[in-house]
Amino acid sequence: MLPKMNIEQVKDKLGIGADKIYAVMGEFSDPHDLVKAGRKIREMGYTKLDAMSPFPVHGIDAAIGIPYSRLGWIVVTAAIVGLLTAQGLQYYVGVINYPLVIGGKPLFDFTFSIPVTFELTVLFSSITAVIGMLALNGLPRLYHPSMNYKRAHRATDDRFLLVIEANDPQFDAQKSAADLRSVGASEVEVVAG
Repeated sequence: MLPKMNIEQVKDKLGIGADKIYAVMGEFSDPHDLVKAGRKIREMGYTKLDAMSPFPVHGIDAAIGIPYSRLGWIVVTAAIVGLLTAQGLQYYVGVINYPLVIGGKPLFDFTFSIPVTFELTVLFSSITAVIGMLALNGLPRLYHPSMNYKRAHRATDDRFLLVIEANDPQFDAQKSAADLRSVGASEVEVVAG
């Protein structure tokens, strides 16, 4: 149990500046406990939450309030742009810029343009998916404050971490740590940023 301290005392004890607390992190041994705890913490009014686990945990996104990703819509938009680019380029070259009648074929026919259209649609969407995923996830990231948690390596092995970030409007180091303990966290730590 942490002794009763205000936020300034916690910062002084950790030896960090006034704005250098990243979060309070709690550890769970079971993914079901993580989901239940995430739901309870969210019901307490916390909104800036995160979870770390060695594998995807079904239901954690909804439990801690993470919205659906926009990446799918971005990729669909890129696929449509790829389709329109392929069709437009083939129409422009075949009908406007360099019209040639070869063997009585029409200057532009949709059926002959399918392979190029498919390839550009796949190319645009796949490149956008990779770049969009990296951008939306903030990658590459060589450092993240959560790695200051003394048992952070366990999140890639056999433990599940619930994070209450310091920029949450309800964040108070002592109260947040107590709240994590009250929902079943076995190890709780205030983590420096």
